[in-house]
Amino acid sequence: MRSSNDKGNVAELAIATEAAKLGLSVLKPLTEHERYDLVLGIGGRLLRVQCKWAALRQEVIVVRLAGSYHSPTRGYVSKTYGADEVDAIAAYCHDLHKCFLLPIAEFAGRRSVHLRLGQARNNQRAALHFAARYEFPGAVAQLAERFAGSEEARGSNPLSSIGESLPPPTETIGAHQFRNRFGFYLEQAARGTEILISNRGRPCARLVPAVLNPAALGADE
Repeated sequence: MRSSNDKGNVAELAIATEAAKLGLSVLKPLTEHERYDLVLGIGGRLLRVQCKWAALRQEVIVVRLAGSYHSPTRGYVSKTYGADEVDAIAAYCHDLHKCFLLPIAEFAGRRSVHLRLGQARNNQRAALHFAARYEFPGAVAQLAERFAGSEEARGSNPLSSIGESLPPPTETIGAHQFRNRFGFYLEQAARGTEILISNRGRPCARLVPAVLNPAALGADE
């Protein structure tokens, strides 16, 4: 059985290899204790990427997003990732030999995410994350297309500004679910996700973030 370090090393190498196959620049930090493992050049921009091992559980890919470290005074501490630390989470599923790219704007603060390979048995679509949307070739191509031709892509690109340029994610939910979990979706919108609310399958309202850059949240606190 592989240890956590072994899994992390395999995932990082697999993600770097897949990125290289797609013609991306792959950079590795020379210093330790960074919150990201790799820097990938996509569409003329540099993205700080944390690499994760993903497990397959029937029709669901489980990605543990939180990292942990040992503190002499607090013991083992678990910490999630924010947009000020990384720009994306890349996950490698060894069972499928596939890589996935998760923009941090959509998953900041999450401890885990489940990527579905197929439809839910009850045909639910709201609040689900389908693996096909985040699979490496397509997800990378979408980011590259959005970045292409922008002023940032033609000029300088400090890593600290990357998070501002990631395209905002969109999530579609039913009106009943929105009423029951209003606080949760309000928080998701505050982090940068656009929430499309449907009633009987028809779009009826949209909740959009007041601040598009999640890293800017709390700036006035």
